[in-house]
Amino acid sequence: MTQTVYYIILSALLVLLELGYFQLAKRFHIVDIPNDRSSHHTIVIRGGGIIFPLAMIVYSLCFQCHLPWLLLGVCVISIISFWDDIHSLPNYIRLCVQALAIGCICIQLSFMQSALWWLLPLVLFVGMGVVNMFNFMDGINGILGGYSAVVLLSLLGINQQILFTSNELLITLVIADMVFCFFNFRPSGHAQCFCGDVGALSIAFLIFYFLFQLVLTTHDVTWFVLIALFGMDTSLTIVHRILLHEHLGQAHRKHAFQLMANELHLSHILVSGIYMAVQAVISLVFIYWLPNTLLAHAVYTVAVVLLLAAGYWIFMKKYYILHQTYLDHLNH
Repeated sequence: MTQTVYYIILSALLVLLELGYFQLAKRFHIVDIPNDRSSHHTIVIRGGGIIFPLAMIVYSLCFQCHLPWLLLGVCVISIISFWDDIHSLPNYIRLCVQALAIGCICIQLSFMQSALWWLLPLVLFVGMGVVNMFNFMDGINGILGGYSAVVLLSLLGINQQILFTSNELLITLVIADMVFCFFNFRPSGHAQCFCGDVGALSIAFLIFYFLFQLVLTTHDVTWFVLIALFGMDTSLTIVHRILLHEHLGQAHRKHAFQLMANELHLSHILVSGIYMAVQAVISLVFIYWLPNTLLAHAVYTVAVVLLLAAGYWIFMKKYYILHQTYLDHLNH
């Protein structure tokens, strides 16, 4: 089977699998019902992101399962996340399974046989942070699918310069992401499905795999700038909530993208497009414009972090009062 034929068949198969899942979700009532903390107002199918682990399974079947530990990790994290979509699980179970899945990545990449094996606790911490970060940022139509597309296409571009992973796997996931976006990247109230934990955690898990693989290949940790915008929004929102003395496990609408969609009433498509565009510019400059040196990469990464932090602070300084007004009205 040629690559072109594989991609054509894959695209058709993934569309059929997604549509088939929609029927099962409707039958078993796997839906997202809006509440006061939601950024949507209609009942929508949950778990459309199941397309990502399904794409990984199809890829493995077609390419002789040459990444068995990665496949195992995807399956483990997807199964527990899908179960969490249906019946809420305790945090300790989810975190233990996530750590197990990240461990599968370390085995797949032979990390435990490297001289840096003693950094395993840090790798587990960062990996679980990335996985949960994508889950936190899945709140409006198109943002997770669109942002993931930017990251995956950036990795595909890098792979043409530094062959660090499988082109076929990257393209497989890009196709899966396009299928998901077709049903999700729509104006508010028109999405046919949401990603759900199963999709958010599985695509984040795979993105972490690629980034970690790239770091091990180049010995350069600044490649994580490819997910800088999500990282800064998540990190600074957590800091903000700590300063407000909030319980971090409680649902909220304090991310910058949520304020844009809910308090500023910008369309979901526009907000998702803004996040995609900002990350695309950050990534394109890093990949194609900077000198390929550790110093240049480090300086640029620090500059990006500072600019994003300043932008977040200015935005919240000006518009958070609108969210506070909403909360006051909700509580009274």
